[in-house]
Amino acid sequence: MEIYTLLREFADSWMLLALFAFFVGVVVWVFRPGSSKTYRDTADIPFRHDDKPATDKEART
Repeated sequence: MEIYTLLREFADSWMLLALFAFFVGVVVWVFRPGSSKTYRDTADIPFRHDDKPATDKEART
């Protein structure tokens, strides 16, 4: 059996299953309970200093 054929069969079967399981894991991680606060805080970063620019001290943290 050639190495190409062996790798092709592996990629068509087990690697597809592994990548699908990884995708499902990422989706579950993103939509897990309690994660909305984290994502809301991250989404609000551009608007934190809407009324005045950030100082050097605030920009470093």
